[in-house]
Amino acid sequence: MVEAYLGALSRADADTAVSLVAEDFVNEHTSELGEGLDGRAAYARRLPGFLAQFPGLHYEIVDVLVDGDRAAARYRMTATYDGHAIDIPGVMLFRVDDGLIAHRTDVWDSLTFLRQIGAAEAG
Repeated sequence: MVEAYLGALSRADADTAVSLVAEDFVNEHTSELGEGLDGRAAYARRLPGFLAQFPGLHYEIVDVLVDGDRAAARYRMTATYDGHAIDIPGVMLFRVDDGLIAHRTDVWDSLTFLRQIGAAEAG
């Protein structure tokens, strides 16, 4: 499920990604730059815009751990944002119900992102 979902995002295939989430899907972000949402319909409305903001988006799965209905995927996200190449490490935590992603928490390095797009100085 994790590989299929991140693969769909990497192909900019919003329809497939949305089809893999539950009707009551919860999308949570720990970064101040991320914005959570509730529900498949809300996700379907937002996802195409997200994919358009990040041309060439690719999630490289570094590691996946699965325990029952839960999974954790460590990833490297590469893309272009506003003309800047980005390469961001992160972790997504998933809970799956009835074969669909019910909850996703995305934990990623927003300071690295801000530095890579020139919005924060390197430390």
